[in-house]
Amino acid sequence: MSAVSDTIAQVRHDAASCTRCPLYRVGTQTVFGEGPCPAAVMLVGEQPGDQEDRQGRPFVGPAGRVLDKALADIGIDRRQVYVTNAVKHFKNVPRGKRRIHQKPNVSEIDRCKWWLDLELKLVSPKIVVAMGATAARSLLGRTVRLEATRGRALEFGAGRSLVVTVHPSLLLRLPDAESKARELRRFIADLTLVAKLSGARIAPAPKR
Repeated sequence: MSAVSDTIAQVRHDAASCTRCPLYRVGTQTVFGEGPCPAAVMLVGEQPGDQEDRQGRPFVGPAGRVLDKALADIGIDRRQVYVTNAVKHFKNVPRGKRRIHQKPNVSEIDRCKWWLDLELKLVSPKIVVAMGATAARSLLGRTVRLEATRGRALEFGAGRSLVVTVHPSLLLRLPDAESKARELRRFIADLTLVAKLSGARIAPAPKR
């Protein structure tokens, strides 16, 4: 694998055979990012889920549907942004017919940073969005408290901003409708900030 690849297609091809960390033995396949290149906005999740691992595409499961709806609410087409994950393989433990999600450790996050750095270089986004603690850890190189950093733009290199928010899967795990509605409003507010920073057209967010 070369440290510098000419195109995103070449990087994706190289990543398909990645063995940089042990997770290649666990996941079905590498799940690389997709979207326009270059792109003004790059969304970084934590890792693929079950459906992403099976289909080989990022954010195509339940969390992806939450993300797509939130983006649509503020007038952003998913196809306008580049979407990827900090870790490219699905870390899981089989339990019967199910595969239970496991959080990537620091070593796995740092080893996969190789690919994320190449995506950042080639996609050249103006705004990067870290969705979840794993994504924030990968991008910033340190553990951060989401509540202390979300809702505002952070400097992230020359001419680039970073916005930290929750992973959309959080909204699926909340126990009651009131909590889900409240956190969805906050998630949409974070994405609205992203749209404003990127100069994208904003549609009024619906009342919830």
